[in-house]
Amino acid sequence: MSRPLTTCFPRLGSISAQEAVEQVTAPPPGGRLTTGDERIRVFLSGLAQRWLEPRLVRRFPELAPLGFFLRRAEGDRLLAPLAPEATRLFVPRGLVVHFPPSNVETISVYSWALSALAGNSNIVRVSSRSGELVDVVLESLKDALADAHPAVASTQLFVSYGRDEEATGALSAGCDLRAIWGGDASVDAIRRHPLRPGARDLTFPDRSSFAVIGAAAWLAARHTVRRTVSEGFYNDSYWFDQAACSSPRALFWVGDEPTVQAARMSFREQMRLTVEARRPVVDTAMAIEKRVAAYGLAVEARADAIRFISNALTFTDLVRPDAVPRTWLGVGTFCESRLDSLSDLAPLMTRRDQTVSYFGFTPDELRLLALELGGYGVNRIVPIGSALRFTATWDGYDLMREFTRILTVQI
Repeated sequence: MSRPLTTCFPRLGSISAQEAVEQVTAPPPGGRLTTGDERIRVFLSGLAQRWLEPRLVRRFPELAPLGFFLRRAEGDRLLAPLAPEATRLFVPRGLVVHFPPSNVETISVYSWALSALAGNSNIVRVSSRSGELVDVVLESLKDALADAHPAVASTQLFVSYGRDEEATGALSAGCDLRAIWGGDASVDAIRRHPLRPGARDLTFPDRSSFAVIGAAAWLAARHTVRRTVSEGFYNDSYWFDQAACSSPRALFWVGDEPTVQAARMSFREQMRLTVEARRPVVDTAMAIEKRVAAYGLAVEARADAIRFISNALTFTDLVRPDAVPRTWLGVGTFCESRLDSLSDLAPLMTRRDQTVSYFGFTPDELRLLALELGGYGVNRIVPIGSALRFTATWDGYDLMREFTRILTVQI
């Protein structure tokens, strides 16, 4: 028998999965939500102000991009393509149930916020393994209710529950769209629960991401530029312990052998300084796991050199570019390889690969790479330092379009 779900927002309590579905889909005070509903927009703007407070950002820097994302100006930009037309309207899908990952704690908020902005009722499952950041987010949501319309509390629900197939089944059966984040295993497990006819899945399975740097451009860059790039690479990698789907797990260098070798040594030293300044916490168990993973690459004849700069920073030299691993090796572990040209990257990519972050290439080179990648994989090409910056176009989906449906009006 299904156990009650624990409600985390709008208030603490318990509720059955069926009751949760009935609660958020009932007509709210003031009428049903619409795409770009002002009641939701006021609530999101209040959250943005809270998450951009310097005191909070110093503790949780991940909240700063989230706060910018929820600003009213950003909402205007996201809603502009959905403006009503003479013969068609973009309307909410209905109830969206979100199953976010536990390792990237802010994904649940991005997913929920876009769906709410589109006018949907939402149920978000909060992982029981979530950390302090999620607690802060939930407290901010509750605080913002003080200035919110009652329709927000009626249509938006965050819940937590353990392994309960019956609860997952009930939530799945009651929704119009199911957003599944968190890897292949999660997607497969949740997909075993059927949706009602007309509902659909939006899935975000396992992904791998990489960085690529032009060696000559790195060596020609001023010290301040190198420092900025290394700090951006740090943010891309060390937030969420390099477990985010868009965090680079390997670094490709483009250039001839002598130039690449000089650039790599310079980059490693700059990263050493950045890591020492940031002081990420790497416990003993993680340090051991990283060594086992790195030596495992050598045993498999995929790496021929390993350098442990510190417990928080490891570089391995791949024997060839196509030996790049796509598994998580531990926070601060980077595999490196050399390419003759940027175009050589395209054949190495697969449908599983998501983001390529870069430094040292012209717009024309990047556009050419994008065309070449079209037949292989990768959904994003972004500057180093922007890999974790969430946008409404993610994994090849236009999320605002996915969270709405088109209602046509024949005149």
